[in-house]
Amino acid sequence: MRIATWNVNSLRSRIDRVEAFLERHDVDVLALQEIKAREEQVPLMGLQARGYDVAAHGLDQWNGVALISRVGLDDVTIGFPGQPGWGEPPVVEARAIGATCGGVRIWSLYVPNGRKPDDPHYTYKLDWLAGLHAAAAPWLDVPTALVGDWNICPTDDDVFDVAQFRNSTHVTPPERAAFQAFLDSGWAEVTRDHAPGYTYWDYYRNRYQRDRGLKIDFVLGSPAFANRVTGASIDRLERDPDAGVATSPSDHAPVIVDLD
Repeated sequence: MRIATWNVNSLRSRIDRVEAFLERHDVDVLALQEIKAREEQVPLMGLQARGYDVAAHGLDQWNGVALISRVGLDDVTIGFPGQPGWGEPPVVEARAIGATCGGVRIWSLYVPNGRKPDDPHYTYKLDWLAGLHAAAAPWLDVPTALVGDWNICPTDDDVFDVAQFRNSTHVTPPERAAFQAFLDSGWAEVTRDHAPGYTYWDYYRNRYQRDRGLKIDFVLGSPAFANRVTGASIDRLERDPDAGVATSPSDHAPVIVDLD
């Protein structure tokens, strides 16, 4: 089985890229983040014609997550137990959707950005990660994957110039500790050994062309999932603005994982 995750930065704007990506890589399950659409706005026709079922969760033009599967889409769950909300009054944002696909429980996750270390959104990010960690503890006993845009660079090697991020989010000790807590609990990040390199390049100042990126998109697997992984890759072509594709790229590249 082949699973992929991709922060697509607007599904409606890049549906042609998504459909072509599914065909080019023969993907069984695609987890999307930042679809920026409500469920009724998701363009289904081309996906369904290709044999895929779609489960999506979106509330407005921001955030939003989806799962696209041709191997089943069962027990769809919107949000995880105890998921924190944001705003006043707090609203549980469209940042998590789970389903069972081909016998594997897959969660598409869009972790809050955090904005700045002194911003309330940073505290929200840490609370969100803590809530996910607590909710995910029972999932370690079954084949499960937590996939998506984690908005964290777990190591200095995951950022093109860590000195530029010393006073920014994504690299702070509390964020890295929150990510490490998953690994310490038994989750395994299954892409790093197979797929080195960045997964995100800002549109600013030709960051992609200069390979000044971040590695923030990950696949964390339970033991039963991780033991089946045979390989992984990053499709950098989907981020290349000079690849000859009419639609502009997302600022993220898809991450692909193969299972035995």
